[in-house]
Amino acid sequence: MAIAIPAIYRSTVGKKAVMAVTGGVLVLYLVAHMIGNLKIFLGEEDFNHYAHWLRTIGEPAVPHRTVLTLIEVVLGLSVVLHMWSAVSLGKRASHARPVKYQSKKKSHAQGYAVHTMRYGGVIIALYIVWHLLDLTFFVVNPKNSDATPYERMVSDFDPSRWYITVWYVVALLLVGLHLNHGIWSAFQTLGLRTPRSHRALRGLAGAVAAVVTLGFISVPLSITFGWVS
Repeated sequence: MAIAIPAIYRSTVGKKAVMAVTGGVLVLYLVAHMIGNLKIFLGEEDFNHYAHWLRTIGEPAVPHRTVLTLIEVVLGLSVVLHMWSAVSLGKRASHARPVKYQSKKKSHAQGYAVHTMRYGGVIIALYIVWHLLDLTFFVVNPKNSDATPYERMVSDFDPSRWYITVWYVVALLLVGLHLNHGIWSAFQTLGLRTPRSHRALRGLAGAVAAVVTLGFISVPLSITFGWVS
């Protein structure tokens, strides 16, 4: 069994399955994270209480921040495996087709999707690094660790820092495109796509991507335009 697992992963089907599963983990996290972010519309006390709860899940059975740290480890591994699988599959595809050929008309959309996922993925990776430095480690945030989570969020997207809001919105729009294509690809990889379910799954992928994107974007825009202060 110890030998079979690496062998399965080295196959194209195995890599696609890893991408689908790790992508599913990341989608679930994004949905949960979005719901948590939306608590900012309930007011400062509710948002700060939510942020505090994240760090005290499981207490006193487990030490402070244990569950959150485990979640972060799982997410980190998921991101690494997801990106590694994507790069490996890309290299395998290019090696299998070393000579460019005249593509059919219907392949333009596929080519656009591939380029969007590839370069959008790089920008998303940079966004994740910035987001961690901003609202997790407070390196690039106007407020330090002494401020409350609500204060850090509001100061981050202050109207005077409109360029930060623009950066977040652009990155989140790319996350939405990535989600739409990624969820649809996962349905195909897992064998869920059939002629009968095609439209429903397409709609589901688009709906999840739209809801998550709009949910995340609503927070920085609301702060920048003064709807949350």
